[in-house]
Amino acid sequence: MNQAALIAGPIGPIENPTTMLRDLVCSAKLSFLMEAHDGLSAAIVKQAGFKGLWASGFSISSALGYRDANEASWTEVVDVVERMADASGLPILVDGESGFGNFNNARLLAIKLLQHGAAGVCLEDKLFPKRNSFVGDRHPLVDIDEFCGRLRAVRDTTGNDLVLVARIEALIAGYGLGEALRRAEAYAEAGADAILIHSRKSHANEILAFAKQWQKLPIVIVPTKYYRTPVSAYRDAGISTVIWANHAMRAAVAGMRAVCGRIATEESVAGIEPEVATLEEVFDLMGYEELVSAEERYLPKHL
Repeated sequence: MNQAALIAGPIGPIENPTTMLRDLVCSAKLSFLMEAHDGLSAAIVKQAGFKGLWASGFSISSALGYRDANEASWTEVVDVVERMADASGLPILVDGESGFGNFNNARLLAIKLLQHGAAGVCLEDKLFPKRNSFVGDRHPLVDIDEFCGRLRAVRDTTGNDLVLVARIEALIAGYGLGEALRRAEAYAEAGADAILIHSRKSHANEILAFAKQWQKLPIVIVPTKYYRTPVSAYRDAGISTVIWANHAMRAAVAGMRAVCGRIATEESVAGIEPEVATLEEVFDLMGYEELVSAEERYLPKHL
């Protein structure tokens, strides 16, 4: 084992995370990315058996106490991604929002993400500052040529060292399938590796219609609202990657609310102890055994 990797965390850096992510996103077999928002959730996703992570802007913002409206800075996001990479050893596709500004902000974000362990970045074609796609009806899109400039800036700066996903918000903004396809063509020409097509409807009809007409690049989807659609429909449509985009964070909110409420009401933790993770489970997840072993190796015996 590379001893330097132990300094970074319980897992440490991995070799070729970008290659691993590219293989997932570009595979002919349907792949899944699971959301995480900090080192702990990333380690849990790894333990559950997922092969890749989605660093959700919504979830990271929520965990930091911000709204998903570019209130969290890109530097805060980069810091969280680094902890996720170290704690999980999984390739990470990062929600890069709209790039936190113009082409220059987007390429700076991409460089820093690459330096801090990310394997890919997803940029969406909204104006900065953006708002969560499921909040309100004001979702103005950026000009196609300007967004293509952001994509080209990221590609020129990072080369093939970072998987670049272009997220189309035309369906969210109400422009329809024709505009979504027009933007997909432009983004492919600008150097995107894959297209993420997003929808806020409770059924997958417009997503499947897009997939039927678009075959130039791998398609990534986020079925947060149309979650009742069977996964077999995505396989039949030739979709490449499904992102489960916010469920770890939402599960944490529900679990913490329930536990905190009971403790406040019962004025005791005796009743909830059998229902929460043991300390030993947390120790195992975070690699405390390695620390104990390292102390035996490196600390003088009399300390």
